[in-house]
Amino acid sequence: AFDLLERHEGRRYTLATLPQGRPEVYKMLCHADSIGVFQVESRAQMSMLPRLRPRVFFDLVVEVAIVRPGPIQGDMVHPYLRRRMGLEPVTYPKGLEDVLKHTYGVPLFQEQAMKIAMIGAGFTAGEADGLRRAMATFKRNGDIDRFEKKFIAGMVANNYERDFALRCFEQIKGFSDYGFPLSHAASFALLVYVSAWLKCFYPEVFACALLNSQPMGFYAPAQIVRDAQNHGVELRPVDVNHSNWDCTLEPIGDDGRRALRLGFRQVKGLAEAEIRDKLVAQRHGPFRWPAELQHRTGLSRGALERLADADAFRSMGLDRRQALWAVKGLGYVKAETPLPLLAPLAAGSPEPPAPLPAVSLGEHVVEDYRATGLSLKRHPLALLRPELAARRILPNARLATVPLSGLVKIAGLAIVRQQPATASGVIFMTLEDETGIANIVVWRKVFERFRPVVMGAKLVAVTGHLQREGEVIHIVAGRLTDLSALLRRLGDPGLSAPVELRIESRDFR
Repeated sequence: AFDLLERHEGRRYTLATLPQGRPEVYKMLCHADSIGVFQVESRAQMSMLPRLRPRVFFDLVVEVAIVRPGPIQGDMVHPYLRRRMGLEPVTYPKGLEDVLKHTYGVPLFQEQAMKIAMIGAGFTAGEADGLRRAMATFKRNGDIDRFEKKFIAGMVANNYERDFALRCFEQIKGFSDYGFPLSHAASFALLVYVSAWLKCFYPEVFACALLNSQPMGFYAPAQIVRDAQNHGVELRPVDVNHSNWDCTLEPIGDDGRRALRLGFRQVKGLAEAEIRDKLVAQRHGPFRWPAELQHRTGLSRGALERLADADAFRSMGLDRRQALWAVKGLGYVKAETPLPLLAPLAAGSPEPPAPLPAVSLGEHVVEDYRATGLSLKRHPLALLRPELAARRILPNARLATVPLSGLVKIAGLAIVRQQPATASGVIFMTLEDETGIANIVVWRKVFERFRPVVMGAKLVAVTGHLQREGEVIHIVAGRLTDLSALLRRLGDPGLSAPVELRIESRDFR
């Protein structure tokens, strides 16, 4: 992203020189507008952001560290939030105010746990360092428990409440699973701020850089593209006359705005070396028709067909079906050695498109997803909305305003599934429709009942109880239904057998 900014804006930033403390960045994060932002794009982090409401850099340090097994297992999260929001008084166990004053009396970092061990439990510096090493083993050696008796007994002997001592040690055990020292959290928080700054002020740069770095993060390119569009970025499709291998930025008029052009990297099955060395390298002036493209570049039949499948010939006035028809009719004369008499035939000549049956919008969307994993033409569920409305399924955007009483029913493409180790078998799903995403909580008993739907369905309908706390919204699922069969209706059965939409889900444990 820094390279793109330097190329298009003439500004060279580093992690150290990026403008700090911009309120617009923190405001964006308070609204959990963090898709693609380092460390805070998960469902858990996006639920925490509107609660914690970061306003300064140290808030981001806490945000990074608090959604971890250590604070969660030690039951430190809710006390911290309640104290931060003024819902309960901030108190400090005796002698620990200096240790805990920056976190409202609640230990969140490894360094705090070590100091509590020394001050509260009477550990020597050597013993505290042994505790640190045990915390850093991430359960490889499993020797954290040998410190428990001494820790609890030492704190009780020093007149600390046993409950506080137990919670502190539970947090220490959580750190041995995965917890952050303060320095680590501060380093990550800097990357959070920088990522969020880019997304806030240069969303086209941010999205372009993310797409060129795939695969990474919680979200597939389709969600990154959708989020960029929600931030006002103009997206342009893959095209043989305009795209490079990587996604690029193109000027919009003369006002300094830039559109994001999708690169050939989005097309499944293309070889980077062939595209870079042949198509991009030989593009001196526009290709006017498929035969000229083949003649000038010598691209393989497979590459040309994949480009046609990706609807990348629009600048020639050909849709994917017309382009594929033209490509399959090429003679494939080798570009480097055409006979002089046949050179004009190899290069081809502009011919009117074949009078083929029109491709429906639904079929285009299905083929877009098959070829590139996304579509700029329409969201699939926008085309299915009449059917969904007939089933009384609400758009996801309605969840912010619908009354909390009673059950709600929504549906979406399953784009993320998570089963955190600290969640006791609970599954968290993210469903996407044309209006946005919805977060679904699937308790273990419900998961066991609807396991095939949760784990395998592409289009899922959920009936459940809506829970809303400020901007944090989720549905506790009671029933899940597989509606994936509806996706087959997007194709045109009059022309070919219905093709089911290909959806990329990113699943995590």
